[in-house]
Parts: sequence; structure tokens; C-alpha cells
Amino acid sequence: MATSLLVLTDFNPAAHRALAYADSLAGAIDARLVVLHVRRDSVLDPALFTGQLSHRSQQQVDAALTRAVRDLTAPVVTETAHGQVAAAVADALIRHPSALIVLGRPDEESIPDELISTAALDLLRADPHPMLIVPHNAPTTSPPHRVLLAIDAEPFTLTEFNEVVRHFFSALHARLTVVHVSPTADEAAASAAFEAVTQLAFTDDLRQLQTINPINLRAADGILEAAATGKFDLIILIARPRSFLGELFHRSVTAEVLLHSPLPVLVLPAKSS
Repeated sequence: MATSLLVLTDFNPAAHRALAYADSLAGAIDARLVVLHVRRDSVLDPALFTGQLSHRSQQQVDAALTRAVRDLTAPVVTETAHGQVAAAVADALIRHPSALIVLGRPDEESIPDELISTAALDLLRADPHPMLIVPHNAPTTSPPHRVLLAIDAEPFTLTEFNEVVRHFFSALHARLTVVHVSPTADEAAASAAFEAVTQLAFTDDLRQLQTINPINLRAADGILEAAATGKFDLIILIARPRSFLGELFHRSVTAEVLLHSPLPVLVLPAKSS
């Protein structure tokens, strides 16, 4: 199954880390890389007033792209776009249908969540697509094999994204653990969550599936606590539209885990059933 990983870069350290991680992942799942830099040089771009925009010339951008990809092992193409990131990504996905969008998460732990506006959250709001967010300090030398899937008891469907994840797991030979986030010890809900995952057929060997059920914790806290055990190297979140469209980031489990996870996070947008 030929596929691509669309990797966003602004040439900062977090972006370089995400690109290295994507290269490792591409080798494991037999994918190519599409490396995209968006020149946000519009006078109407809000980031112009925050100092977040670079002012590289096209020649400087081309040279930076060449340096960024010269040591990659996967097949790679590079592109430059102008304007808003969400629009540029949507356009790139038309030309390069991709299994995942990959981007880095800078070190922003000292900034309150309410003040952070990340490209990942902006993209999820604009056009939900499977997305892999790589923390600035995540290891990049090997692809993930111990995967933590966070789920609650509410029904959902992944529609066209289900096949993407099946290929992902098949190629990685990943071991899957399901964390059912619930404020109570609800065995029926945990059982329903487990059944929902088996129906998705992420893995053919259902004996590999395990469940853990953190008790009396907020959903995000339960996921982050499990991630901090050192037993996993990737988190998967099933994100419904309401979980990342809220006006305040701290009300969103998806946003909170994205901002604070020590592990890469794969976000799979879902439709509520």
C-alpha cells in the first residue's frame, strides 16, 4: 500500500525533530515524505503581529529545505506554499494524498494552555485529517511499537481513516494497549470500549489487546499518567469534532494531551455515531 507522509517544517528544532521521526516511520511503513514549508507572508496573517513569521527569501527557503532533507533515507519531495497553513495543507493533500500530516510541537510548557494556538489544533479545526504531533524532545531513532490507544465508551466511526490505521499497525507490528478513560470503575463501559476497538480491526491478533482503566482521574490526566509510565512510545487519540472545536483549549481532552504529552500523539478524527 503506497502512501505519503506530509511533513510541515518551519526549520525550527521541533520541526527538524518531527522530520527525523517521520523519516524513521516512513522506512517502517514503506512511505515517501512530502516536506512542506508555508511562507506565511500575507499582511493579513495574525502571526505577523506576534513575531512568529520568518522573513526568509525564496532562495533562503530553498536552501533551508535542501539542508533539511539531505540526510533523509526515505524518498522525499519538497514544496513551498504561501499564505495560511490550513489552506496550504489542504492544497498539498490534493496533489499528494497522504496517510498522515506530521508536525513538531515546540517547547511551550511554560505558557498557559489558554494562550497557545498551535498549528495542529488549527488544522484539526479546518479540515480534520489523521495527524501525528511529535514533541520537541521525542526520540526519533526508531518507529513506535508500543501503542496506547485512548478511548471512552461513546460510539464513533473512523470512516475512511480506518484503512490508514490498519495499514499503520500492520506495517509496524505494533502492540496495542487500550486505555479506557472514565471517572468511575465502570466495567460495562470499559468492555464496550474494548469491543469498539476490536470492531475497528486495528490488529488481527486480538490477544495482543490489553485494557487499563485509570480511576477517579480527569480524562486527560488519565491518558498522560499512562503515557508517563515508560511502557509506550506512541499515543493514539480518537478525536470527535466537539473535542477540538471548543473555544477554550483547556476544555478539550485532545488539545490538553497534544500540548503536554511526552510521547508523539496520533490524532484520528472521528464522526460521532
